[in-house]
Amino acid sequence: AVKQLWGEGDHMAEINDMMAEQEAIRGEKAKSICDLFRDKAVRWQLITLFLVASCMQLIGINMVYFYAYNVFIKAGIPPAQTHYVSLGVGITEILSTVLCGFLIERAGRKTLLWKSYTVMALALGLLTVTLSLQDSFFWVPYCSVALIFIFIMSFGIGPAGVLCPLPTEIFIQSYRPAAYVFNGATNWIQLFILGLLFPFIV
Repeated sequence: AVKQLWGEGDHMAEINDMMAEQEAIRGEKAKSICDLFRDKAVRWQLITLFLVASCMQLIGINMVYFYAYNVFIKAGIPPAQTHYVSLGVGITEILSTVLCGFLIERAGRKTLLWKSYTVMALALGLLTVTLSLQDSFFWVPYCSVALIFIFIMSFGIGPAGVLCPLPTEIFIQSYRPAAYVFNGATNWIQLFILGLLFPFIV
């Protein structure tokens, strides 16, 4: 099965890891959220998961989606055509997330996260400038649209693709269900808080 999944080659190191993990958790039940918080052995994994999930929310992806329509209208795209551009935004994220699947093993998770967060921060900085100057030159709104696409592509290649499998990769089997629940709750609670606070910040 491993050869069918990963192709020909020596996969004994991976198989040995699987066997060692299976032996370590033999007869052990799935841990609860409370166990996840109490066990000091998984404290750093929990902190890592929380920080990566928080960065994904705080980088502003949902706010970019929220204001993208206004940027497209300011760029001169007719309101009847904006849904096609919005569809292009969604397709861009899907394709870049698929691309992340091919890059993640070659480039490494840390590299993908740091580089994509850097590009996203630069794109947001430039987007702030172009939104401020959008009435100065006719071509500036189009730069804003391009920056939104660059931002979303970077999001798909980095955080969107890296965070999904992260609980599986840093927690052993007995902690994974609780880690996924914690990850989901963290994301939705932070999204709720941002949704409440962001209009006041604006």
